Amino acid sequence: MSGVLKGIRVLDFGRYIAGPYCAALLAEHGADVIRIEKREGSEDRFVAPITETQDGALFMQMNRNKRGMTLNPMVPEGQEIVRKLVATADVVVANLPPQTLQSMNLDYDSLRAVKPDIILTTASAYGRGGPYSDRVGFDGIGQVMCGSVYMTGEEAGPPYRAQVAWVDFGTALHCAFGTMMALEARRQTGKGQIVEGALLATAVTLGNALLIEQAVIAPNRVPTGNRGQTAAPVDIFQTRDGWILVQVIGDPLYRRWAKLMGEELWLTDPRFKDDISRGDHGAVISERMSRWCKDRTTEEAIDILGKAKIPSGPVLKPQQTLDDPHIEKVGFFQKVEYPGMARPAPIAKAPVWLSETPGGIRHRPPTLGEHTDEIMVELGYGSGDISALREQKVI
Repeated sequence: MSGVLKGIRVLDFGRYIAGPYCAALLAEHGADVIRIEKREGSEDRFVAPITETQDGALFMQMNRNKRGMTLNPMVPEGQEIVRKLVATADVVVANLPPQTLQSMNLDYDSLRAVKPDIILTTASAYGRGGPYSDRVGFDGIGQVMCGSVYMTGEEAGPPYRAQVAWVDFGTALHCAFGTMMALEARRQTGKGQIVEGALLATAVTLGNALLIEQAVIAPNRVPTGNRGQTAAPVDIFQTRDGWILVQVIGDPLYRRWAKLMGEELWLTDPRFKDDISRGDHGAVISERMSRWCKDRTTEEAIDILGKAKIPSGPVLKPQQTLDDPHIEKVGFFQKVEYPGMARPAPIAKAPVWLSETPGGIRHRPPTLGEHTDEIMVELGYGSGDISALREQKVI
């Protein structure tokens, strides 16, 4: 299937994750996404290099299903190419600072002067209208400013940010959602619009419950390592040969857990009367769970807890994740070849499945400038023009 977004053209001027992954999600469902990068390759192409030409792991994930061209949009000839591209496009994705957008003529006023119904999807670090709006930032800025990093780690130790860029990916998801809403609005009204995301906005949204609780009852929570604070047992426990996570939330799960532990008296203990009380006394409950886990292997513990319908899972190293039989069987990854790569890359498909109009990874990410000539011909440039622009270092 070609995808429900067939016929939609997206220009991806994005960098790293928030913009490029938004565009990748649109490409997954059939949009013609053109990634436009610097002539020498944009810096996000080379994060965690895995090929002979130093193309990186992040690039492989962000840019599947896209065509790629190189361009210098800061010179007059490059600006003319940008205008011609915009005239053919439905969406421009650019998670770049406002001043950069203006210098590249990718601000909304410049875009709609070329294509009145264009949709501009952009993301910033902080969002517009505040004292930090002109600052630049990455995923970690959102993590540390939303309360999440403070709550990660031990009270007496240093805080820890997550290695996974959840703020960036969350922003990309929100931007993709907003872009789809803008496309539907354009279908109804004929008008384009700006779709804006912000890393800090994403971070405070995903951590909103913690902030609501603080605003309303001010518990002034402090970090407790892996142990949850609003239910128990919620913690990571050591087994004879590894670690597992156990999450018991709600009375039905707690009753099953207490019976499994042989602690039926705890079902009437006022310390453990509800989730929040169990969270307040989580250290006691975690200690009991720890004693149970230390006598069992990870496989044994997961098997017993699974049969008791108690949520649990092993703490896996990256290679163990790749080798996990469930992940392999369900097919979360698609193996994709790429020039100069020693073996196929396991690229994660968009983790949402549509029964009638599924998306998919149709082709590998582009090599540097792979489709430049093809796209220039589509814009009306002849071979001589293309050669001249290449000589002038415009493309």
